[in-house]
Amino acid sequence: MKSLIALLAAGLLALPAAAQTEYRFSPVNQANIATAASYWNPIVAYVSEKAGVKLTLKLGRTSADTTAYVLAQEVDFAFTNHLFSPEREQLGWKVFGRRNTPALHGVIVVPADSPITDLAQLAGKEVGFPGPEAFIAYKTTYAQLLQRKVQVRSVFGGNMDGAFAQLFSGKVAAVGANSQLAEGYTKREGKAFRTLWTSEPYHDLALMVAPKVPERDAQAVARAFVGMASDPQGREILASVNKLIGLPADAVFIASDGREYAPYRRFYLSAPAALR
Repeated sequence: MKSLIALLAAGLLALPAAAQTEYRFSPVNQANIATAASYWNPIVAYVSEKAGVKLTLKLGRTSADTTAYVLAQEVDFAFTNHLFSPEREQLGWKVFGRRNTPALHGVIVVPADSPITDLAQLAGKEVGFPGPEAFIAYKTTYAQLLQRKVQVRSVFGGNMDGAFAQLFSGKVAAVGANSQLAEGYTKREGKAFRTLWTSEPYHDLALMVAPKVPERDAQAVARAFVGMASDPQGREILASVNKLIGLPADAVFIASDGREYAPYRRFYLSAPAALR
């Protein structure tokens, strides 16, 4: 025993290093996968360093993929608005933050030079959406079309950029979109839209943590996200990546207890069964 202690003290015998817990973070993939990765990788690296908790980015090809990871319990943190239905709230995920961006809306848009000026003119046409899990861009907009009895053929583009590409290529006549992402697309691509319909306001996606994550680690990650706003390094990272998706340079993460997401919950109380 004495010889073992002596060897350890001399640095000649190393104890096995304690394995660091690694958590997977999946943000809803709103842009194409390359843009999404370029936005999130610097943020995830910063949060991992500041929190002392290892996060790895797990990006789905589509927003539906990301939600599938959550439902399969393959991830531990998420940036999503897909978990506010009564059934999914039973999973126990908790909101701890959000971006401080203005409220956003579901919008139904056409190219600015389109001859279509009214929702009724979409009857029988193909309308694009990012995917069936997209709350703002699909569920609110498609619910409006159902309410008005405007029958359309849904075409899913995989993400918001994919749906916009289908619109401007002429594959679809209109798109159900997220107003923030439509504005960002205009800034990035120079494409102009005409808005046919706008929903009530909703807050941006929520930073959420799974119930399986220990409270100490969950709080450390939450502090790191929110702390970016007051740290020069964090603000610099956010200002840089915000440009990639057309967000204001001063868009940061702020704390939230989830109460701001009541409009999502209200939606599900009266939503058509197919959208719940």
